[in-house]
Amino acid sequence: MSNPVIEVLILAAVALFVLWRLYVALGRGGDDRPMQRPAPAPEQRGSAQDAPPPAQRRPDVERPMFTGPAAAGLEDIYGADSTFTAEGFLRGAKAAYQIIVGAYARGDRAGLRPLLDDDVYEAWDAAISARDSSNDRPFELLRIKRAEIEKAELDAGIARVWVRYEADLGDGETTRTAKEIWTFKREVASSDPNWLLDDVDVAA
Repeated sequence: MSNPVIEVLILAAVALFVLWRLYVALGRGGDDRPMQRPAPAPEQRGSAQDAPPPAQRRPDVERPMFTGPAAAGLEDIYGADSTFTAEGFLRGAKAAYQIIVGAYARGDRAGLRPLLDDDVYEAWDAAISARDSSNDRPFELLRIKRAEIEKAELDAGIARVWVRYEADLGDGETTRTAKEIWTFKREVASSDPNWLLDDVDVAA
């Protein structure tokens, strides 16, 4: 019969060996350092400064309001060209009046040519020639007293706007008031934003 003490020692040795293997497998890492359970990542709570700004919506472009007797025609022109505004057109019409009247007074045909329709240019060219031959003094623009849109229309892609002008003109000795209605035209599909003077009528 075996000695009970020896059996106990053998069993104890086997138990110690098994515990040691478990310790090696579970209690240490591959680099012989005690393994540690990774700490849970802290909850990401970014500040308001770190957060991306919310996307800002672009405000819808407000459709201009057209009033007066030319409103329907101006609406049609705006429908074909969304860059058109009555205020912007009228500013350009006032500038055009100053440039054209000034060029006509100087007899500047080169300055007039790109601003006038063919028929208007031919008439004004003839008027300059008649004035030069008679040595008449030209009337120059003193001030624009009034400039208002009288009428507007869109016909076959051609926009036309009638502008009523009232202006003081003078030749150095005489001053007179000119009352005229100028008609400007432009192809709305054209890349050229400039308007041409298409007609000039005496206003009542």
